[in-house]
Amino acid sequence: MRILDKYILKKFLGTFIYSISLILLIFIVFDLKDKLPSFLEDKTPLKEIIFDYYLMFIPVYGNMFSPLFTFISVIFFTSRMAQRNEFIAMLSSGINYNRILRPYVFAASIIAVSSLLLNHIIIPTANKRKIAFEDKWFNNNYTTEDKNIHRIIGADEVLYLYSFDNKAKLGYKISLEKIKDNKQVYYLSAETMQWDSTDKSWLLNNVFERKLIEQLKGDSIFYKEIVSVYPSKKIKIDFTPDDLWRYESKLEIMNYWELKEYIQRERQRGSNKVEYFEVEHHRRTAFPFATFVLTIMGVSVSSKKVRGGVGWTIALGLFLSSVYIMLMYVFTTMATTGFAPPMLAVWIPNIVFSIVAYWFYLKAQK
Repeated sequence: MRILDKYILKKFLGTFIYSISLILLIFIVFDLKDKLPSFLEDKTPLKEIIFDYYLMFIPVYGNMFSPLFTFISVIFFTSRMAQRNEFIAMLSSGINYNRILRPYVFAASIIAVSSLLLNHIIIPTANKRKIAFEDKWFNNNYTTEDKNIHRIIGADEVLYLYSFDNKAKLGYKISLEKIKDNKQVYYLSAETMQWDSTDKSWLLNNVFERKLIEQLKGDSIFYKEIVSVYPSKKIKIDFTPDDLWRYESKLEIMNYWELKEYIQRERQRGSNKVEYFEVEHHRRTAFPFATFVLTIMGVSVSSKKVRGGVGWTIALGLFLSSVYIMLMYVFTTMATTGFAPPMLAVWIPNIVFSIVAYWFYLKAQK
């Protein structure tokens, strides 16, 4: 690695770490200011505040802002190099513009790979502790307020609950039915269903069960009805209390493999929330890729010395990054509402800005 590479790498990564550390520190100070009265009132242990909340806070929000601060860092130190005529000196000495870009791409690769690992593996683990802390101290041990809950738990099975208590893991007014050839062949109802974590089953109380048994007599098919009543009954179904947790929390705590498996299971169930989870799955990969796009665009925009100093360049960078974020939110919303395929919608901002970055690259001073 040459002196030039080390110089640019040091400037790039140093500016990035400094700027994102500063913004995280500001976020923590403001967040602590808002939550300090609650911490004092509830006598929240200091150990939990530090290790279960703020230590988990750092990777979550640091990664969230990493592409934006990559862009800002590149523009800031590159425009300063341009103002000091360092780019002119490098180009005049015969160094190819693409050669100058090499340490930028290498630094962007470090940030992008780190972001990829954070998105798919590290942050879901951090979020488990962070969300558990928030539910314990801020959300009063979250319980769903949904009523008349319907869930497709199999190809032909539908579960209905009037209400569910997340804290007690207890459902009320239960019914379970199986449909075959547009005929209800099984029906079960119960007053309550209690989750048993030891054997991953449900204990139902005051159970009414009705079965239709298909029988063949000659060339005719008829059904025999069997009705049973039980004071209690245990059943195992493809449904757990976690399935009634809020979608946002489930998304945040699942790593790459868990999320992929969950999407497959929800698709088999015919869930109408599949797009929501697919968007998150693709976003975790598309988001780090933006680091490369914004780095190339940042270098191309700021490597030319302009009249007026670095102010105009930084303003242009902030405008472009704002447009990028706006596009990401617009197309993500379109995907979750079913107006566009999740993968395409998530990658469109990167595709659009790749074209923009290439245009700036062609116009850059070489």
